[in-house]
Amino acid sequence: MLTFTLGTFAIALNHLLLISALVLATFVGWRVAKRGGENPESALFGLFLLGLLAARISFVLVYWSYYRNDAWQIVDLRDGGFLAWPGVVTLLLASAAWGWRRPALRKPLGFGVGSGVVFWVLASLSLNLYEQGTRLPDITLRNAAGETVQLTDYKGGPLVINLWATWCPPCRREMPVLENAQQKRSDLTFLFVNQGESMQSVSTFLATQGLSLSNVLFDSGGRLGQAVGSMALPTTLFYGADGRLLGSHLGELSEASLARALENFDDAPLSDTPSRKKLPCPASATC
Repeated sequence: MLTFTLGTFAIALNHLLLISALVLATFVGWRVAKRGGENPESALFGLFLLGLLAARISFVLVYWSYYRNDAWQIVDLRDGGFLAWPGVVTLLLASAAWGWRRPALRKPLGFGVGSGVVFWVLASLSLNLYEQGTRLPDITLRNAAGETVQLTDYKGGPLVINLWATWCPPCRREMPVLENAQQKRSDLTFLFVNQGESMQSVSTFLATQGLSLSNVLFDSGGRLGQAVGSMALPTTLFYGADGRLLGSHLGELSEASLARALENFDDAPLSDTPSRKKLPCPASATC
């Protein structure tokens, strides 16, 4: 499962774990402060924001080549571009400095930060192990020619699967980024699996937007989203040649966040299975 869904509300599990870590840290700090000391609630929230800022700045610096020509993207956090460990290190150092300056805050803050960080690390590792144990679902889809195809027919090489819809604003914004990556990365197979829309509406959208995408597939019942545990759009999945899930991204992709996600393939094992089957595609259709 990649998202937690309640009615029409959906949140990525890694984001939920981060919020849960802050809540746990606040609760533990408050309980310790009741036995003597200063309530660390405001300090913990400030440290949380500082950690996020450090994680974002670190990401921008590492992937600066993608940001230098568009300063707005630096503050556009919708791409989810953060490096976790610089943020954690900054948070721990700032906590130590804060506790050193305010002795009454030292014990509650230390227990709060410690419990929150330990929970986040263990929960994130568990989620990562769970994700990477999942496999490419055996789902039947349709291509633009109306022919049925099996998703597992594409197994045998690195695979990027984007779940999207034309009514989804972040899906529309990230399409040029994915189109560009598909054209540049011939070593990867990109599949654009539309969720619940007609072929005509999708074809009209692609034509009016001037998008030229290969491997556009149709999932009328949204079964792929259900199979991978993500009911939010856009969702992008990264599978190795052996069909194992290497990573996922919920929300809009920028050039920088996509570049980071594609690094999942660097250490992925090569498949020892036969090359994936070449599926038929009429010259007039967008497959």
